[in-house]
Amino acid sequence: MAKLQQEVLQGTKKAKSINRFRWTFVIIILVGAVVNYLDRANLSVANPLISKEFGLSPLQMGVLLSAFLWPYALANLPAGWLVDKIGPKKMFTGAIGSWSIVSLLTAFTSSYSIFYTLRVLLGISESPFFPSATKAINTWFSKKDRGTPLAVVNTGSQIANGIAPPLLTALMLAYSWKIMFLVIGAAGFVVMAVWWFIYRDPSKFESVEINKDEQEEVQVQSSEKPIGWGGLFKYKSTWFMIFGNFGLVYTMWTFLTWLPGYLVADRGLTILKTGWIASIPFLMGIIGVPLGGIISDYFIRKGYKPIKARKIPLVCGAILAACAVIPIPFVSGVNAAITLITIAYFASSVPTGVIWTLATDVAPKNMVASLGSIQNFGGFIGAALAPIVTGAIVQATGSFEFVFLVGAVLLIVSAVSYGIFLKKPIEVK
Repeated sequence: MAKLQQEVLQGTKKAKSINRFRWTFVIIILVGAVVNYLDRANLSVANPLISKEFGLSPLQMGVLLSAFLWPYALANLPAGWLVDKIGPKKMFTGAIGSWSIVSLLTAFTSSYSIFYTLRVLLGISESPFFPSATKAINTWFSKKDRGTPLAVVNTGSQIANGIAPPLLTALMLAYSWKIMFLVIGAAGFVVMAVWWFIYRDPSKFESVEINKDEQEEVQVQSSEKPIGWGGLFKYKSTWFMIFGNFGLVYTMWTFLTWLPGYLVADRGLTILKTGWIASIPFLMGIIGVPLGGIISDYFIRKGYKPIKARKIPLVCGAILAACAVIPIPFVSGVNAAITLITIAYFASSVPTGVIWTLATDVAPKNMVASLGSIQNFGGFIGAALAPIVTGAIVQATGSFEFVFLVGAVLLIVSAVSYGIFLKKPIEVK
């Protein structure tokens, strides 16, 4: 009996040690996500100053804001496949090192064309980041537990969006927008070094085991006919995930790229005041993203099937966001507008906590990063269109009224795609 108790005690200690270790690299990825999104948000924060310095029209600025997004969306397609083949450690390291170099080079930009080219390179270099994070967490956490760590990682984008307006605005006004890019680039190299020296594959640890259900799942999938990357497009579930994520990310990136400009141009705020007010919706996103993961994990523990559990916060968040977006252009007061924007952004951030987790539930075991990247591709096609369409609408109409209406419609499309049409995981036949 004493020997048995000792073995149980040792097993418990090992389990706690492994749990601490895997949450350590979740925190590293979280910090990396913050830096990742600061690199994306810096141009939005510097929008008024860069527009003035380079003499850009609203449409030209919209094109520059989307320069990151098109290549990022397209590069997601091979990025997920590479992560599945090479592994998250090398791909994460290469990604963060590459985008940090691009950020440093941007500080020395002297022309619109060079600026555009560097934003394109930034999009390509950032594309493996979230597929790598998803692959790592999918490997280390069981199905019933991975919703929360993936939501925590995705919270990094909301933390960055929340702190970016006041932090980057203060840095930009105290020094210059060029110094702002240099500081963010240097932060990326620090995260890259920490990840390289700490992260390990779970196969390096004898005591790390996935649960019994997933062991059986792996055995079943290993006996099935392997599916190629292109084969994922043959399944309806893949396309519904693409369309669904398109509407969600389009609306979020409308806020991310044009909120400071909207508050200055349409609501008459100063750049300094905008830096603080624009952070309010994004700070609420810090609550929304992990909430989505926590809710979905809760329903799984209650016995719901994984896909249904993920869809509950996803669909409810999209519908609530649409309801909040519609009246924004029709309210007169700044406080009312910010309140509605905050509700809309909070609600649209709730699905972000489960989007990548949903890919782990729908995809075959060996194609998790690939399907997650394909879904992300759909989302960032929407993100790439958002600043251009917004700039074109504002330039043509002189207001943001139709900007918010388009966003509301796409949020409903997203809720329908996920809620009604996405029903089951991809089954390889």
